[in-house]
Amino acid sequence: MSSSSDKNDLNSSSSLSKLPLRKIPGDYGLPFFGAIKDRLDYFYKQGREEFFNARMHKYQSTVFRANMPPGPFMASNPNVIVLLDSISFPILFDTSKVEKRNVLDGTYMPSTAFTGGYRVCAYLDPSETNHALLKRLFMSALAARHHNFIPLFRSSLSELFTSLEDDISSKGEADFNDISDNMSFNFVFRLFCDKYPSETALGSQGPSIVTKWLFFQLAPLITLGLSLLPNFVEDLLLHTFPLPSIFVKSDYKKLYRAFYASASSILDEAESMGIKRDEACHNLVFLAGFNAYGGMKALFPSLIKWVGSAGEKLHRELADEIRTVVKAEGGVSFAALEKMSLTKSVVYEALRIDPPVPFQYGKAKEDMVIHSHDAAFEIKKGEMIFGYQPFATKDPKVFDNPEEFMGNRFMGEGERLLKYVYWSNGRESGNPTVENKQCAGKDLVLLLSRVMLVEFFLRYDTFDIESGTLLLGSSVTFKSITKATDS
Repeated sequence: MSSSSDKNDLNSSSSLSKLPLRKIPGDYGLPFFGAIKDRLDYFYKQGREEFFNARMHKYQSTVFRANMPPGPFMASNPNVIVLLDSISFPILFDTSKVEKRNVLDGTYMPSTAFTGGYRVCAYLDPSETNHALLKRLFMSALAARHHNFIPLFRSSLSELFTSLEDDISSKGEADFNDISDNMSFNFVFRLFCDKYPSETALGSQGPSIVTKWLFFQLAPLITLGLSLLPNFVEDLLLHTFPLPSIFVKSDYKKLYRAFYASASSILDEAESMGIKRDEACHNLVFLAGFNAYGGMKALFPSLIKWVGSAGEKLHRELADEIRTVVKAEGGVSFAALEKMSLTKSVVYEALRIDPPVPFQYGKAKEDMVIHSHDAAFEIKKGEMIFGYQPFATKDPKVFDNPEEFMGNRFMGEGERLLKYVYWSNGRESGNPTVENKQCAGKDLVLLLSRVMLVEFFLRYDTFDIESGTLLLGSSVTFKSITKATDS
């Protein structure tokens, strides 16, 4: 891979200031009908990737105007300015210039009935008082459990690998998604509540309850891909009117009550900070269910998919590094993980090529000028800005062979490119604070992904998978697995 220095020079402040000012290309079409046309293109006629790719080439610009789903009758204004390159995208992280109020899911917001009547932290702008309080609570809760991250997740992974081996032995293959979902929910619940969800009224229903709850909130952004269901019927059912929360009300109550009864230490801390106990609990359910479990539901299958598809050469290199470091360090520890440069790079690369949350939104707080590689563009106060992250983090003017999974991309000189990895709602080189919207669990996500690879390659030499697509992320089926011959 070539040095990043030449490409980074393109992005200097002096270079950007000399770019010509260009009118943002594209339009929104006729009121109502333009949004419907774009929605049908996005979901059915073109598909998501081609929707952006076709317009980028049509306008010869990575910045343009379009309508984003769901549109009528769910979003009052579907008009957005689309950003598809790595230079313009970070404006969405600058909360002094963009407002993040109610934009988690884009141009619409699910009913607060899904979250106990509260606008939870993810929907708050940092300028709102409760944002700092709630994010400080989350960061404090994670910090207090820091010592338990590795041993608890290793224990969870041990159960995952046992299930994986049992299924391959009995069925000839294993559905990684189901096994991973169960492991992820158990881990999250144990982390925050110090007990298995099976010890509560949730029993084994936690993953299915949260998945159903997620679906009802995110349905306007997905397509089921069912050949037997005509597109116009699906569009009417999923993208035209919000699905009523009443269908998940009883399930959500069960989830809420389990956390309310089991997460007393976090809720006690919340009350000491001046946060109402029920508000704190609804926020904790969202953090655990939407942010943590929902993120793991997309991330872990994606990580395994990309590592699996990379083949035996990368598997050998990972196994060699992991086993050598663990032996030298006397176990799996924070210090050991920091010495695994290839393992760290592989995780960064998976997050670059297939970020678990592909969309970012923000509303301009003021008139401003943004830059792509080629031009400057004026954005007016109040306009909605939308970034499609998989294009920004596969920007060919920043990354060599951007569509290729390169496990060693972020080793050595490649570390300089980490500032263009945006999966956490911020630069990889940045850190979450109560003043920004960067993921409070950013470091935990990286840690868990590394530990998953470490535990895997301590046990196994290589594996074969088949992968596909699901509503939320990738499907992964293990076809074979080879136990470690050199541990």
